[in-house]
Amino acid sequence: MTPLQILLLIASYFIVLIAISYLTGKEDSNAAFFKANKSAPWYLVAFGMIGASLSGVTFISVPGMIEGQQFAYMQGVFGFFFGYLCITTLLLPLYYRLNVTSIYEYLEQRFGVVSYKTGAFFFLLSRITGASFRLFLVALAMQYIVFESMGVPFWVTVVISILLIWLYTNRGGIKTIIWTDTIQTFAMLVAVLVAIYLISEKLNASFFDIVSSNAFTEKSKIFFFDDPLSKTYFWKYFIGGIFIAVAMTGLDQDMMQKNLTCKNKREAQKNMLTMATLVVIVNFIFLSLGALLFIYSSKFNVEIPVVNGKTRTDLLFPEIAMNQNLGSALSVTFIIGLIAAAYSSADSALTSLTTSFSVDFLDIKNRPEAEQKPLRKKVHILVSLVLMAVVIIFNLLEGNVVSNLFKFATFTYGPLLGLFAFGILTKYKIKDNYSWVVALISITLTYIITILPKNYIGGYQFHWEILPLNGLITFLGLVLIRRK
Repeated sequence: MTPLQILLLIASYFIVLIAISYLTGKEDSNAAFFKANKSAPWYLVAFGMIGASLSGVTFISVPGMIEGQQFAYMQGVFGFFFGYLCITTLLLPLYYRLNVTSIYEYLEQRFGVVSYKTGAFFFLLSRITGASFRLFLVALAMQYIVFESMGVPFWVTVVISILLIWLYTNRGGIKTIIWTDTIQTFAMLVAVLVAIYLISEKLNASFFDIVSSNAFTEKSKIFFFDDPLSKTYFWKYFIGGIFIAVAMTGLDQDMMQKNLTCKNKREAQKNMLTMATLVVIVNFIFLSLGALLFIYSSKFNVEIPVVNGKTRTDLLFPEIAMNQNLGSALSVTFIIGLIAAAYSSADSALTSLTTSFSVDFLDIKNRPEAEQKPLRKKVHILVSLVLMAVVIIFNLLEGNVVSNLFKFATFTYGPLLGLFAFGILTKYKIKDNYSWVVALISITLTYIITILPKNYIGGYQFHWEILPLNGLITFLGLVLIRRK
């Protein structure tokens, strides 16, 4: 495909999203923007949340992980499943009982204003970083495929991307997101299935024949029990996956805001259970695609792309989809899937960040009604500008995007995990004014532990278990400041 054809395809896709925004955003109220008037069908929410939870990280980076750790990521995905069960049984009933708009309002009711602001602050930090990482990955791929050859700077690619997101989320908010995420999830999955089919055809075998081949078996080991010190050790991935799911979904305003658009608790729980099952299936499909990509690259001598002197396994999928003459069907579906992957998480992040900042820090619900909508719109613009700046900064970072994303999240979500766990599992009150101190100390101690030389800790390599460790330190710190 030529750059002009790709740009026309992107433009067509966004015309569809803006049309959906127009139809769903006719009621431009805060109630519709924040909670969709509690009228969203649970099955649409469940399907759309797949795209938001997978995002560009899964679409691009997870297939690229095969090179270093085969299917070890599935161990964490199994942990996600059990984490979602915890959310279904513990957190959703709590949020619906309290009838919150921002889930961090629970912390105010349980502990006080400082704990509330502390939790909301760490969400803002976590989600800005997470959404920016995801958007950065897809913007990098778009730059590699289209805009580099046109002489367009990376920062312009980022600005255009976020401007387009702002256009279709400005009115309808979460109500629009429910519908656009459904379309984006569908587009992403179609792209992956088309890629699997066409790459298998190019390899002169059916997908099932390839799966049973020695080449696939060598790249698809799932369970790693042999080395407890390794990052891929089963219990590290599995237990870490449970806490990642609880923290990054159940304690995340972005993901929970969608659940809170369902009519009642029961429908939200059905949504969560459906999503939990689909996440396992979809991640296995993405990893299978990754194995196919590396089998293909080995057979046809396709080099892994190098950008700014860095080897990017993240970009192997774009390289094969766009530059290996596998047909226009793959090119078209890949571009649409790529766009969908970028915006299925970035658009909901923009909406949830606007919600959290408006509700948690500006107390928008208690302001005069005439001020509420204009204030929300100003916050929406401000958050868009912040995302632009952070994505551009991330272009300077090195390393696999998935690793960076989860590594950072294990630090910033840890205090949230500790605060909510202490609130739910104990009946103690705390000295609220010191909760932010506990959170900062927890992050600092966790960071110091993780940077200790390996020989100091017997060669141990930290992975996702950093998150429960951080949460545990926060929990113990709260014990120290409990009221007697």
